[in-house]
Amino acid sequence: MSAQLLDGTRIATAIKAEVATEVAALTAAGATPGLAVVLVGEDPASQVYTRNKVKTCHALGIHSEHLVFGAETTTEQLLAVVGELNERDDIDGILVQLPLPSQCDAKRVLLAVDPDKDVDGFHPINVGRLSTQRPGLVPCTPLGVMEILRRSNIAIEGQEAVVVGRSDIVGKPVAMLLTNGHATVTICHSRTRDLPGVCRRADIVIAAIGRTGMITPEFVKPGATVIDVGINRVSDRAEFERLFAGDARREAEFTTKGSTLCGDVHPSVAQVAGALTPVPGGVGPLTIAMLMVNTVTAARRRRGLS
Repeated sequence: MSAQLLDGTRIATAIKAEVATEVAALTAAGATPGLAVVLVGEDPASQVYTRNKVKTCHALGIHSEHLVFGAETTTEQLLAVVGELNERDDIDGILVQLPLPSQCDAKRVLLAVDPDKDVDGFHPINVGRLSTQRPGLVPCTPLGVMEILRRSNIAIEGQEAVVVGRSDIVGKPVAMLLTNGHATVTICHSRTRDLPGVCRRADIVIAAIGRTGMITPEFVKPGATVIDVGINRVSDRAEFERLFAGDARREAEFTTKGSTLCGDVHPSVAQVAGALTPVPGGVGPLTIAMLMVNTVTAARRRRGLS
């Protein structure tokens, strides 16, 4: 048996097509959604992420602005930028790309974002709205996980779900979304006793712990759905052999590039699970797609549209 691979790229493409249709309708009504992406410093990964977000906005018809500031930018300067964006009526979403340089107080900056423009869903007000099942903006990656499950016709209601990882960005919000969807949810972490045993009870496992290939077949009940949120670069030959020994396609990639990507789930889990998200091509593409959804949601709510 080999797991059904849940194609995140296909699902993200469908969502973006839906967003483009909605943006066209809003634009025709004189209400083009707008997103401001704020980048501080010269972190190469952050530069790639922000460019991709702006590029996707352009492709879908969303107005976007890419605001780039030097690595020496202070907290006070960033707070002033956020304050100006909060006041602008043509900007519906504000995204401050993390991480910020060490001299910037990220918590103060994120707290300054208008909750109704907080398309990352990180503001405490939006966390509270999610917790109490009120309308709000939800973190993009957890929202993408739920879309993968729903659009793959994987039952949530009444199922037992285990979330491995308790971060504010993924673990906690995805646990709340699953709870709101009537699953029975356990959150695990580095201090959980008998982690494999707890995970083996689950119909749905969400792996978001940030440790390469940690979830092995002994963690997975036969037939369970496994959603791999992790994305880790493997460049060590010994680690590559532990994960991908005998995989000719991965071997060719590793030999050519000197590295390959792996999630928090060991590839051998595919022999046990009923359904599995690949890395790359699983949860990753959904994150930007759901950012676009959040931007349109923010635009609609700010204009009093259903």
